[in-house]
Amino acid sequence: MTEEPNKNETPLPEKLLIDEQTNFPFHAAYLVYSELFDNATYAEAKADLNRNIEALKENRIDCETFYRNIAHHRRMSPNSRQGRFSLQTQRKRDWRKKTQRQERIKRHKK
Repeated sequence: MTEEPNKNETPLPEKLLIDEQTNFPFHAAYLVYSELFDNATYAEAKADLNRNIEALKENRIDCETFYRNIAHHRRMSPNSRQGRFSLQTQRKRDWRKKTQRQERIKRHKK
């Protein structure tokens, strides 16, 4: 008894390897595409991501349109970073004092 694969199933789209490291805006968009493609579970989502990155590569759309087109995939992603974050700040004078103290300790430890 051998099972034949279902003929109605469409094969999953493959990830496109068209990264251009010399073109920074495209490289940044490709990194976003790559992360979303790896986390996508539906074939339609992967196909949509492929269409958008190909259009960006061929200059049919610009970066702003690319990000607008994939925004709904980013919201559905399990790794979405929409939580709060904390950022510590300090005055320049405090930073200088801290840095000078660390340098003085390092200099005299020798």
